[in-house]
Amino acid sequence: MRGKQYHQPLKLTAPWEKDAGFGRKLKTYRNHTKIIAQPGIVMKVLRRKRIVLFMAYFLLLVLTMLNLANYKWTKEPQQCNHQMRSTTYQSRSDIRFLYRPSMAKKRQLVYVLTTWRSGSSFFGELFNQNPEVFFLYEPMWHIWQKLYPGDAVSLQGAARDMLSSLYRCDLSVFQLYNSPGGKNFTSLGLFGATLNKVVCSYPLCSAYRKEVVGMVDDKVCKKCPPQSLRLLEEECLKYNTIVIKGVRILDVNVLAPLMEDPSLDLKVIHLVRDPRAVANSRIKSRHGLIRENLQVVRSRDPKLRRIPFVDPSHKANKKDGSDYHSIGAMEVICDRTSRTLRTALNPPSWLKGKYMAVRYEDLVENPVKTLRNIYRFTNLTTNHDIESFALNMTSGSSSSSKPFIVSSRNATQAASAWRTVLSIQQIKQVEDYCHHSMSVLGYERVRTAGEAKDLSKSLLTHSKL
Repeated sequence: MRGKQYHQPLKLTAPWEKDAGFGRKLKTYRNHTKIIAQPGIVMKVLRRKRIVLFMAYFLLLVLTMLNLANYKWTKEPQQCNHQMRSTTYQSRSDIRFLYRPSMAKKRQLVYVLTTWRSGSSFFGELFNQNPEVFFLYEPMWHIWQKLYPGDAVSLQGAARDMLSSLYRCDLSVFQLYNSPGGKNFTSLGLFGATLNKVVCSYPLCSAYRKEVVGMVDDKVCKKCPPQSLRLLEEECLKYNTIVIKGVRILDVNVLAPLMEDPSLDLKVIHLVRDPRAVANSRIKSRHGLIRENLQVVRSRDPKLRRIPFVDPSHKANKKDGSDYHSIGAMEVICDRTSRTLRTALNPPSWLKGKYMAVRYEDLVENPVKTLRNIYRFTNLTTNHDIESFALNMTSGSSSSSKPFIVSSRNATQAASAWRTVLSIQQIKQVEDYCHHSMSVLGYERVRTAGEAKDLSKSLLTHSKL
């Protein structure tokens, strides 16, 4: 025993049990062996975790449902309307306008598609007199004046773009066609402003009341204070119906992009008139249409070979040049009218239910019935005052000596005046240009001068539209 030596075993310490640099032992935990030895504790922990995960999932589901309910509530039309009314005015040229919530009810937009000397000034008054309508008279006139001598066809795109802005109550587009260095556009600077019931009535002017039916005296309206386009835009936004009358859109197909736009509820009323009556009225008012006639005539196809209708017994005079352009413009006008009618006879989806043709002759023959049909198409309500206005304006005792002024006249007599005024050569030339549109719209051709002058025979038949 004495010879035995007992050596104390060398105790090695693992590197991870020392604190590097200090040589101190770290605490070790051996409770894991105890947990593993008791599986009941493990199951209890797992059950608690499972309950916690289930509660978290249920809470997430509840929050998602509440969020969806809140989203649906904010999309209610009443909420949109409230938001639109409470927002401050902002120009439509601001990009943020594109992301505004849409209105619950779209505005009813109407374009009166017609041509010069078709009775469109009187027709426009049927909307201008309605207190529920924001009416604009020939706004594209500014384009034609600014871009003169551009031909009529090449200006169609610019005219359509202007309409797109105006139907959104963005009137800043007029500034694009202002004279360089000129003053800012005002309410009185718009073409036809001094005859516009919106511009000349309260709240923009105290001269008239919009709800009172009656023609506006331009001399009175000229004394109204000029208002900024911003204020006129604000007034525009108050109306649920916007009507624009124009003669410078030559073909309904030009309007297709606007009519296909889901944000616009646009309808077209096509006001037509016997082309021979249109030609006669153009000749009568040739001095006021010199620039327009030239712009339209420039749009004729130069490749077409035309056979002029010449009266051998007629001696040339100074007015023949103006008459030539007045009747020559009918070639372009009737060609574009025919394109519109072909589309209307076989309407694409964007035109179905959104197009209405109105013959001027039917309007003056039965104004009240025609007015009611027009208002029904545009979702407007007629009343006794407007019906009386239409009846009085077409049953005057005389014809007007001023071609661009709307006044009470014997409209039925004026509609057939061409039959005793135009020469048979002029009649034949117009009929040659316009034979297709005349056939579709129900205007019969004449064979002789005597047949044209026989007013006892009607030249109207049923329209194919």
